[in-house]
Amino acid sequence: MSGQIAIVTGGLRGLGKAMALGLLRSGRKVVAVGHIAGDIVPMQEEAGELAAGLHCLALDLRRPSACTEAIAMTRQRFGAVDILVNNAGLTFTYTDPERFTKGPRKFWELSDEIVQDTMDTNYVVADQMTRRVTPGLIERGWGRIVNVTTKLDTMNRAGSVPYGPSKAALEMATEIWAKELVGTGVTANVVNPGAGANTPGMAKEMREWSATGKAPKLVEPQEMVAPLLFVVSREADRVNGYRFDANTWRTDIAPAASASQTGRRAGFELHALSDCLSG
Repeated sequence: MSGQIAIVTGGLRGLGKAMALGLLRSGRKVVAVGHIAGDIVPMQEEAGELAAGLHCLALDLRRPSACTEAIAMTRQRFGAVDILVNNAGLTFTYTDPERFTKGPRKFWELSDEIVQDTMDTNYVVADQMTRRVTPGLIERGWGRIVNVTTKLDTMNRAGSVPYGPSKAALEMATEIWAKELVGTGVTANVVNPGAGANTPGMAKEMREWSATGKAPKLVEPQEMVAPLLFVVSREADRVNGYRFDANTWRTDIAPAASASQTGRRAGFELHALSDCLSG
């Protein structure tokens, strides 16, 4: 699959940076989009001799025109788009920076700005990018849409608004997009850390809790690369509408075998009302 062109949103730091570099090192050309211009030079330096296949953009993708610009600049630089990784996101360090010291805020205590910014970044950006990219993927007869959501029990946990609902929207969108893409050669799947990630945005307190065993082991950004490379490969042509968590992905067996062991359908498990009332 050498020569494919990928766009990675939130691709200049954290999980996005690791995935962008992983795609680059696998032979793809990559456009990494972030909103902090100061992240570009460190990203280019880390790419090293592969930097010719990397193009970095500093754009606020919450603006629809910026999404259009990012895709246009990708096509201008590399000729097409084959892969879209929707990774851009705001986490609890933005929505509730004191949650680890004072406890999570209730949903009615949040400002309009925090809710709107989080929904725009975590869901609307992915929606805008995907709607703009998909017609070209379908026309070419092949493509990959990869979304980064979160654990299901993070989406509905008390204190998770607005982060949880924003990721839930993207999770459900993945299921819908996958259904509507059947037969086009384009797939939509989820690749997640599966637990808290050891990124610059992760609160210091969470790192400390993880180190003492009070919270699950943090996932290193590099762990996202193996499941991502499987999902964007031709081996995964029939894998559509699934989610894969990096913390359960096995690298000691073939990627397809690991996928079959760890993958599950995207979306939410539905339970009958009788299940809720039993007992």
